[in-house]
Amino acid sequence: MTCPARSHMPRHLRLPAAGLLAAAVALPAAAQDGVVTTPFDGSFDDAAFAVETAIVGQGLVIDHVSHVGEMLARTKQAVGSDVDLFTEADVFLFCSAVTSRAVMEADPMNIAHCPYGVFVAELPGGEVLIGHKTYPEGPMQQVQDLLSAIVAEAAAF
Repeated sequence: MTCPARSHMPRHLRLPAAGLLAAAVALPAAAQDGVVTTPFDGSFDDAAFAVETAIVGQGLVIDHVSHVGEMLARTKQAVGSDVDLFTEADVFLFCSAVTSRAVMEADPMNIAHCPYGVFVAELPGGEVLIGHKTYPEGPMQQVQDLLSAIVAEAAAF
């Protein structure tokens, strides 16, 4: 079965439409609901180092660093865009055994929120932001508290 909206879209418009959707989803954090951002007084590299240090300082292991800014820059023409969303942007992905166990014992479907991420983004005007998404009320507030503590520590670096 095909998606009704997609079946009516001409093939040559599908890739550009997908690119526009990706660009809309990837708007700077200040423009999105469900995201907490904190300005960083320094360079992108200093902010990334501060975030890495804060995560490791919590006794956590960074599983992956997603170089979202590089991917968006590399693919912008392929998706029919000329918009520079970020100068640089990385997302640090990690999990906490203690916090994850607590929130998943409360509801095993909280697995959908794991791994957790803290991002560092430099906007084209030079503003550097550190942030994370927000989580639903209830047990997932433990994750939000952990991420907020990491961001606060990194911002004070």
